[in-house]
Amino acid sequence: MDFTFDAKTEELRMRLLEFMDSHIYPAEPVYEEQLAERENEWTFPPVVEDLKAEARKRGLWNFFLPGEHGAGLTNLQYAPLAEITGRSPHLAPVALNCSAPDTGNMEVLAMFGTEQQRKQWLQPLLDGEIRSAFAMTEPDVASSDARNIGTSIRRDGDSYVITGRKFYITGAMNPNCKIFIVMGKTDPDAEPHRQQSQILVPRDTPGVHVKRGMNVFGYTDGSHGGHAEVVFDEARVPADNLIGEEGDGFAIAQARLGPGRIHHCMRSIGIAERAIEMMCRRTLGRSTFGKPIAEQGVVQDWIAESRVKVEQLRLLVLKTAWLMDTVGNRGAHTEIQAIKIATPKTVEWILDKAIQAHGAGGLSQDYPLAEMWAGIRTLRFADGPDEVHKRSLAHRELKKYRSEAR
Repeated sequence: MDFTFDAKTEELRMRLLEFMDSHIYPAEPVYEEQLAERENEWTFPPVVEDLKAEARKRGLWNFFLPGEHGAGLTNLQYAPLAEITGRSPHLAPVALNCSAPDTGNMEVLAMFGTEQQRKQWLQPLLDGEIRSAFAMTEPDVASSDARNIGTSIRRDGDSYVITGRKFYITGAMNPNCKIFIVMGKTDPDAEPHRQQSQILVPRDTPGVHVKRGMNVFGYTDGSHGGHAEVVFDEARVPADNLIGEEGDGFAIAQARLGPGRIHHCMRSIGIAERAIEMMCRRTLGRSTFGKPIAEQGVVQDWIAESRVKVEQLRLLVLKTAWLMDTVGNRGAHTEIQAIKIATPKTVEWILDKAIQAHGAGGLSQDYPLAEMWAGIRTLRFADGPDEVHKRSLAHRELKKYRSEAR
């Protein structure tokens, strides 16, 4: 097997690493200062727009999206770039216009949108002019089974009327979030996987109420545009806003979530790498009981285990990316689920050890570790909880042997 990055990937890696050193890392303290100075806690600090302009000028833009609308990279080419951006998760992905949920929404519009939908919503997203949200999760049902979705999308003449309640809708608190992709039921009597549809609902539609920001382990997560509770109260939009056909919603969601899952995992490896770096620097620079903390056997065990774990994850993520490129998302289904199970849990473990190595400082705002931990722990719910992926993965494994058991 050849693990060498191709020439295009290596060239982009070098350019991106230089951009991280020259612009992203120096902007981190500026970003923190501007966060504290904001009048609206849900807006992005001004430095973000400066970084976006610089990244776009350098051609470091829309790496995530293959085909004519994006940079034309494969998943395998994008993987090491996404990992680098994960080292500064609040700044680098958004600077490159490669941050969720916009990435997934752009993929949906690129794959399933009409020409008018792409012109009206995809192009401004590709240009980084607006933000978006994906409204699927609901508080009143177990949303890990998307067939439970209760929001109604009802046809009424040349319109659809949307009624329902969503929560933890990422990015929706940001005032620059202009469009929601809403998943709901158009036909409750259809077969279970054909009841759902997806529809575009502009934020300023009468009947759309962004009620409140939801905390995540005590954080507002305002740097990502927050996570909102949103109520749709007879919100009426043109019938042309439907994405695809009625009943396509479940299939569209699956097409969206596959790339989203691997993108999260790619960035998470970058978070793990930064945590290991911080753990090594911290333990070499502080002493207890007469010697550097790094000389303590338990700390060396943490560092060694962290290196082993992150190398294993990277190989699995790269294999998954390669499979998605060569046999498609369906052919890579097992591996996508495997990385979604393994990555957040493993990176959570590495962050936990890095926090422990920093003592009380690791819990504070003086280091990014605690907030990184909260974000990674959240990933064990995002795009499907661990248990659902394990259930599906086990079913696929058991299917190989069921005929023998009869």
